[in-house]
Amino acid sequence: MSAPIVAVGEKNLDRYQFAIKQLGEGRSNAVGVVTLRASQTTTTVLAPNCGAGNAVFLFPATANAAAIVAATYVPIATVTPGQFIVNHTSNANADKTFYWVALG
Repeated sequence: MSAPIVAVGEKNLDRYQFAIKQLGEGRSNAVGVVTLRASQTTTTVLAPNCGAGNAVFLFPATANAAAIVAATYVPIATVTPGQFIVNHTSNANADKTFYWVALG
């Protein structure tokens, strides 16, 4: 679940309180899920809150993802505003799904 965004100039303190509560409960707009492309060696992930210098962490969500985790990574140079690129093994499996977190 994503965290609520408080508009610039917001006067309603209840909205700030709710946003802070959601962050404290673990909500974030810097997370997502990606399924790697079958028979390819890279997958581009659109991540609106990602920026250059962010650290991207991947966590396997399926057995086929867990089987290739050692050969799956995000090169620093591919982390740019709004996206990052995952390098991975090429195979025909279509369910190589990972959770991701971009921090920075």
